[in-house]
Amino acid sequence: MTTALTLVSGLGDDGDRVLTVTGEIDMSNAAEFGAALDRELARGTAVTVDLTGVTYLDSAGVAVLFDRAGEHDVRLAAPRLLDRVLRVSGLTQVVKVMIR
Repeated sequence: MTTALTLVSGLGDDGDRVLTVTGEIDMSNAAEFGAALDRELARGTAVTVDLTGVTYLDSAGVAVLFDRAGEHDVRLAAPRLLDRVLRVSGLTQVVKVMIR
């Protein structure tokens, strides 16, 4: 059973944009995730993507993050569950990742 994707935008304690994501990110909703991230990037110089509520992240979701990481200040807060996929994909080499 797939967990629905939820995207909530806001401001962090430091005043930077935060996109809080819960559920599963896969090819069926990666475009929606990317559009939400693009909106946040258009509003601020840095965006923290809070993935601590994400239970599944496939290559389509990783690609969304890679596509934006080179041009923008994207940071990730992620659960231990996603640590391996973020490391193996190489994403930890291009964005700051905080494992929580």
